[in-house]
Amino acid sequence: MGDSDVCCLMTTLRQQLIDHLTLKGLSPRTHESYIGAVAGLARHYSRSPDRINNEEVRAYLLHLHNGRKLSASTLNVAVSALRFFYRYVLDRSIAEVERSLPRGKQPKTCVRVYSLEEVQRLLGQGCVNPRDRAFLMTVYGAGLRLNEACHLRLRDIESARMMLRVNWGKGAKDRYTVLSPVLLEGLRAYWRLFHPVAWLFPSSDDPAKPMVDCTAQRIFTRALERCGLPNRGGIHCLRHSFATHLIESGVELTAVQKLLGHTSMKTTTVYLHVSNERISQIKSPLELIETERK
Repeated sequence: MGDSDVCCLMTTLRQQLIDHLTLKGLSPRTHESYIGAVAGLARHYSRSPDRINNEEVRAYLLHLHNGRKLSASTLNVAVSALRFFYRYVLDRSIAEVERSLPRGKQPKTCVRVYSLEEVQRLLGQGCVNPRDRAFLMTVYGAGLRLNEACHLRLRDIESARMMLRVNWGKGAKDRYTVLSPVLLEGLRAYWRLFHPVAWLFPSSDDPAKPMVDCTAQRIFTRALERCGLPNRGGIHCLRHSFATHLIESGVELTAVQKLLGHTSMKTTTVYLHVSNERISQIKSPLELIETERK
C-alpha cells in the first residue's frame, strides 16, 4: 500500500469516526479529543490505525505514560478514544477492545478550593479589567466549567427567572444554574461597557466567535498573580470553590448536584470535604476531657 493509499484510508477512517461521534451525540470537545488521540497513534507508527495491532497499541500507551509522562486522566482520555475507534469504526468486539486497552486507575486527590476571602481578593484586586472580572465572577458565581463559560450567549441570561442556561455542558447536556443578583448586576455593568452582541464573552480577535479556553486561563492566571494567590489547579478550581462554599453554607447536596450538572451523586460527594479552616476550629476530645476535669 503506497503513501497516497494510506492517506486516503486514514481520511476515510477519520470521517467514519466523526460520523459515529456525531450519531452518538458527543460534544465538539469530545470530537476534538478522540480524533486527536487516534491521529496521535497513527503518527507514532506512521501507519493507518487499522494496521496497528493490539501489542503496538499497548506499547504506544506505555510510551504516553513512561515517555511523555501524561497524567492518569489524560491517558484515560486516550484509552477511551481508542476504545471508541476500534469498537465502532473497526467493529472489534467489546471484550477484545477492553482486554487490549485497559483503563488506568486514577489517584484520588482532595479537591483544592479557595476560601471566600481569597475569592473576594481574586475578583477585587486581581481584576483590573472589567471584562476579566465579569468573566471570573460568572465562572465562580454560577459554578461553570471553563468551556461552558466561554460559550455563554446573551440569551442564556434569564433575568426574569434569575437563572443561567448552560447549553451543551459536559455529556452534551443542557441545564440551568443559579443567577445571583450580584452576578446579574455585574454582567449588566459589563454589557454597558463592552456591548457584546451574541456571545456573552466574545473573542478579542473575532467578536463573531466565543472566547477561547487559553484566553480564559490567562485571565485567571493573571488575576492570581496580581493578588498574590497560589494556583490550585487552574480556573476549574473556581467551580470547586462554588460547590464547596454552597455545601458549607447548608445547601442540600442534591441541589448542588443539579447546579453542577452531575449525572451521579457520587461525583458531587467529593465536595463533602472539610476545609482546613473548619478543621482548625474543631476541638479535640482531649479538650473536652480537660474542660470537664476543671
